[in-house]
Amino acid sequence: MTVYGELGVRTLINAKGAATRLSGGIMRPEVSAAMVEASQACVDIAELQAAASRIIAEATGAEAGYVASGASACLLIGAAACITGLDPGRMARLPDTTGMKNECVMVRSQRNFYDHAIRAAGLSIVEVGLPDRYAGAGVRDAEAWEIDDAITGRTACVFYVADAQSQPPVAEVTAVAHARGVPVLVDAAAQLPPEANLRRFIAEGADLVAFSGGKALGGPQASGILAGRRDLVMAAALQHLDLDVFWDMWEPPAGLIDKARLKGAPQHGIGRSCKAGKEEIVGLLTALRLFIAEGDAVRHARWLKDCETVVAELDGFLVTITGSNDTGAVPTVEITLDPDRMSPTELCLRLQAGETAVALDPAQRDKGVVTVNPMCLKPGEAKLVGGQIAQLLRQS
Repeated sequence: MTVYGELGVRTLINAKGAATRLSGGIMRPEVSAAMVEASQACVDIAELQAAASRIIAEATGAEAGYVASGASACLLIGAAACITGLDPGRMARLPDTTGMKNECVMVRSQRNFYDHAIRAAGLSIVEVGLPDRYAGAGVRDAEAWEIDDAITGRTACVFYVADAQSQPPVAEVTAVAHARGVPVLVDAAAQLPPEANLRRFIAEGADLVAFSGGKALGGPQASGILAGRRDLVMAAALQHLDLDVFWDMWEPPAGLIDKARLKGAPQHGIGRSCKAGKEEIVGLLTALRLFIAEGDAVRHARWLKDCETVVAELDGFLVTITGSNDTGAVPTVEITLDPDRMSPTELCLRLQAGETAVALDPAQRDKGVVTVNPMCLKPGEAKLVGGQIAQLLRQS
């Protein structure tokens, strides 16, 4: 019996993508093996994070890097770093930001549930821009001059949520923010692939960038990368690490923390609840290496093959593969349903309740479409997914 069977928990085929509520994806055997090996020895976590910093910096072009328990955790400690800098007294007071820079400028159309991580650090969000292009009232969104106008002496950072549709461009945002001496924190949690995005945001001037470790990277679900300026990564690390140590006995690795710049060791910081264990750090670094080694073209071909397998099982139904020609994207299968036969909601619920549960992506159900995302499928599962969908649709 499997470990999940012993717990009475059903396993499922995840054809939705790396959603946290579905426990993310499937790690490669090399990642799992590295985590098991890491679990069998003890290390100084700061030394391990310093090694992670070097590897992340090489992969992203940033000055430094860090690993926390997810992209949201990285956003929290990144925001905290922008608020406090290297002042341990300020670190100890968060999320009380009285007397500190405690505002974050953000484009209104980029607001989402995940900006709770920014607010949790103690920042108030100052929204700019009217997203007419989304409201259907026009073509405009926020522009760089509006971000510039919103920056004041209380601004700790500009927060930018990266997406193909995000406006204004990152480079324009960093230019106006840096002219006012304000750092830019970028949420790029789901911006891999393409691999080039590992470097893109730093190259365009971002001071800190957060990536999810458990999505396309294929690392542990509870892991994320924070990359950026050395001083800000240092401030984030100081608010994340276990610092229950005597000052005169504390010798942090200089590549991560410059002790000479501190007037004292901060107390446990606001990021203490976001810790990543040695297993997650090693697993993420292994996954990052494999992600880069595989490359966009090979990865895309692997996913596309699964999409084509699903389509072959759905012969006779209205299906479309999106992203088939873009090696920097995740190809998906969109299935358009006949509303007189079965709704997207009914199909998803029946698949979830099946003997072999299957989870699809119902995000476009208002258009009569369900989506199969191959990112988390194991070998052989694409055929099962396509076959189960076809069986239910033919019975309707």
